[in-house]
Amino acid sequence: MADIKSYTISIDDERLDDLKMRLSLAKFPDELDGAGWDMGSSLADVKRLVKYWQESYDWRKAEKELNNVPHFVTDIQCDGFEPLAIHFIHVRSKVQGAIPLLFIHGWPGHFQEVLKILKPLTEGGDGVKYPAFDIVAPSLPNFGFSQGSKKRGFAAEQYAETMNKLMLKLGYKEYVTQGGKMYILINSGTFMNSLTWCIGDWGCHISRALAHLYPQYCKATHLNFNSSNPPSYFKNPILALQHAILPYSSREKRGVDRSRWFDEQGRGYNLEQCTKPQTLGYALADSPVALLAWIYEKLHDWSDSYPWTDEEVCTWISIYWFSTAGPAASVRIYYETEQNIDGRKNKLNHQGLRAWSPGVKLGFSHFPMDIQVQPSTWVRTLGNVVFEREHDSGGHFASWEKPEEIITDVREMFGKGGGAFGVVKDATGYVS
Repeated sequence: MADIKSYTISIDDERLDDLKMRLSLAKFPDELDGAGWDMGSSLADVKRLVKYWQESYDWRKAEKELNNVPHFVTDIQCDGFEPLAIHFIHVRSKVQGAIPLLFIHGWPGHFQEVLKILKPLTEGGDGVKYPAFDIVAPSLPNFGFSQGSKKRGFAAEQYAETMNKLMLKLGYKEYVTQGGKMYILINSGTFMNSLTWCIGDWGCHISRALAHLYPQYCKATHLNFNSSNPPSYFKNPILALQHAILPYSSREKRGVDRSRWFDEQGRGYNLEQCTKPQTLGYALADSPVALLAWIYEKLHDWSDSYPWTDEEVCTWISIYWFSTAGPAASVRIYYETEQNIDGRKNKLNHQGLRAWSPGVKLGFSHFPMDIQVQPSTWVRTLGNVVFEREHDSGGHFASWEKPEEIITDVREMFGKGGGAFGVVKDATGYVS
């Protein structure tokens, strides 16, 4: 289409010079003896990364590598909002009948997370063993190289509307999604206490919104995060009985501990982004060191001992620093999705997204070091679960930490014999 244009990531020299100048003027806090990571991002690690970012890191090299895949931009307009230029990667498989797959990142991630799984999934297998996919990996509005809305109220429904309209504009009348990195906050106390209102991260969240709002287009979704309510005897009597009488598996027991750790030690950032994102935004927009410390804490704490290189971290943070809407824009989704704007409660707030979604098949990959790890009886309250797999290692950033596992699980879910095989008409992903 004429209004879908090729896009090249190209940050001008003035912005690069400005970044290095700000890094050179960094003023660091002190740190208590032996604090390590207990109180947040380690001073020694942040100082090392800032020095590397300023003196050794080569954005032009990273930019060239990011541009090795095809990027595009096109205008998408949600009802009641201004048109936004949406950036996305789009790779069509050479296999006829490839399955259209929408990859949805969350916070603090971005489109780059698709790169490790892109080639294997688009190439498929030998025509028999593995299905092939057409991959669309956007920068969400307010993230990466997409524009952000200037109007209040751009919430989960609008993010889902943007994604659906993008897929339709690309000619995909039916598609599947892969999303992750979403969690819920649990009230203090036991794991089974009622759930609080505040929720975060958005790959899974927006996939769930698509399942609720556009089931005629979004036919199935694979998630690498659990976000659900415990089964109730009124809504899910069989699951509630199973949950009551069956003991937790070893995975689920570890999940209780991991979830409790996050509830007690890791949720502070979420409350700030859900309630006062503008106040936080001043630091994120003005100081690359503040942005680095804010996001690197999550990369460190939420992954499963993944060996982040300094170059990986600096590229990850640079995409936020150089983002079109600015790094402060990315945290507004937390506030907008749950807050009451002008007396209007969002239709798809976080509780609404945990309701049963009929007609859309679901698959789950469970990684033990994610920040919210729930029992299987919980996630089965969301819809028709046709695939589940437990993994021995891996955390919040599954497609980056454990790309082979994500590739295997997606192939199995949508391949021959899988629970979601043939959900998209005329798109099995196999050579005919």
